[in-house]
Amino acid sequence: MNNIHGHEVMHMMVNSGESYSRDSLRQAIQTNFGEDTRFFTCSAQGMDADELIQFLEVKGKFHPVEGGFTTAPERICNH
Repeated sequence: MNNIHGHEVMHMMVNSGESYSRDSLRQAIQTNFGEDTRFFTCSAQGMDADELIQFLEVKGKFHPVEGGFTTAPERICNH
């Protein structure tokens, strides 16, 4: 099973230049990292794609844009 840091998902979002809905972000995560991948962050681990999306949203890592939400490089911690 893959275990990927949540920063990688945020980098994927930034690099795509797209905005996302929860569903389209889940789809992009599963396409890029695999359906069985688990994610960890500095303070949580073992999350699936939906749990990671919820976690990032609660932590304020997303900002709304027309058509959904996105993130920005300055919202990614560097450690």
